[in-house]
Amino acid sequence: MTMQKCATSSGTAHRNHSEYLKDEVYRQMFRLEAHRPGADRDLAVALLRAWIDLSPVSMGSSERQWLEKISPICLVMIEAAPPAVDTGRQ
Repeated sequence: MTMQKCATSSGTAHRNHSEYLKDEVYRQMFRLEAHRPGADRDLAVALLRAWIDLSPVSMGSSERQWLEKISPICLVMIEAAPPAVDTGRQ
């Protein structure tokens, strides 16, 4: 594989991964809006995973702007989520 193909392939993989992370955050936001059990925790994990995987070194400015825009919205949603109901089952 030539150097240019390697760079293009790596860029495409990064873009696909960042799109996957965005999709996962949005999916968990919808689950939380639908009052699905555990969705608040799942949204927090998805958002944290996006911040970790889209490190400042590999992150483009559009990804950074997206994270800075979506994070406060997610935090408000998580904080407003009704408390989990303990069913007593384990």
